[in-house]
Amino acid sequence: MDPRVHDHAEVLVDWSARVEAGDDVVVRVDEGAHDLAVAVAEKLGERGANMLATYVADEVESAFVRAHDGDFEQDPDFEVEMLERADVVLSLRGKRNVAEKGAVPGDKRAAYKRSRTAIKARRMDADWVSTQHPTRAHAQQAGMGIAEYRDFVYDAVLRDWESLADEMASLKDLLDAGSEVRLVTDGTDLTMSIEGRTAVNSAASVAYDSHNLPSGEVFTAPTDPEGEVTFDVPMTHDGSRIRDVHLTFEDGEVADWSAEVGESALDDIFATDEGARRLGELGIGMNRGVDRFTDSILFDEKMGDTVHLAVGRAYSSCLPEDEQGNQSAVHVDMITDVSEDSRLEIDGEVVQRNGRFRWEDGFEG
Repeated sequence: MDPRVHDHAEVLVDWSARVEAGDDVVVRVDEGAHDLAVAVAEKLGERGANMLATYVADEVESAFVRAHDGDFEQDPDFEVEMLERADVVLSLRGKRNVAEKGAVPGDKRAAYKRSRTAIKARRMDADWVSTQHPTRAHAQQAGMGIAEYRDFVYDAVLRDWESLADEMASLKDLLDAGSEVRLVTDGTDLTMSIEGRTAVNSAASVAYDSHNLPSGEVFTAPTDPEGEVTFDVPMTHDGSRIRDVHLTFEDGEVADWSAEVGESALDDIFATDEGARRLGELGIGMNRGVDRFTDSILFDEKMGDTVHLAVGRAYSSCLPEDEQGNQSAVHVDMITDVSEDSRLEIDGEVVQRNGRFRWEDGFEG
């Protein structure tokens, strides 16, 4: 076993999830994440936590959804009850086939997601963290050999998270104080309101209200988007390849959309429910340990020189206590490269140009 697997597990259990003695921990293990699960189980045992491991596999889920008549029972109580008992939920990703879900009809996928709304909500009420073990399927998806891909994953995961958190706090402060964000780049001129929102300094720890490892982004929940945006970073969603997406927003909703590849997958996303055509997130990548695109949203959206927007569910951590925010069964992130000919403005002031923030070397005001 690569010794960095144990380092990964230690960061996940201690820094990210802050597991303590006596915590009830649910560990959701993807079919390819066995080695990481073993290392995590060892760390949980050392911390004196309680553990329930569950098996997660796209092939198993896809077989169930394809065979079902599509009238899924709403919110299976047995899974909700399990999550209600959990103090911590760890999701260890690691697929053997990244395209498996693409064979499931889009209407059934959407119905299944809608049926699991309460399950997802309960999981997010716990201290949850999602991470990824490097598998050959993900390496192939990223266009790398497995050794190169392992180096990439661990460079992104095994960071000085405290130092990065301090840097990202500068952007959080600007967003918290701001009222409007404008993003301008090739094919994009979009304004969004962030009035009254709270940005999250996503430093890969529940202590920062951050739930991904790796992380390295600052995000908030915008409203009232107007204009157009082009997402030029390819992505795979539920097994379907999507590339060169263009969205037009009018009156705060997606009014028109297109994609060079995977437009039917976009159709399925926007047909999920009413909230799927509104924005749930604006995220700004700041993890410079992620140095290339890999067709994995967990890594790609954290990369420095990127901005991403998500249609669908908004995170409650960004909202005032008396506001529910956008609700949806989906949360789909899409990324644009801002390394060239771009600027990000907050209340008319440029805070990032061509991927460089105003406190970084090379920033041109």
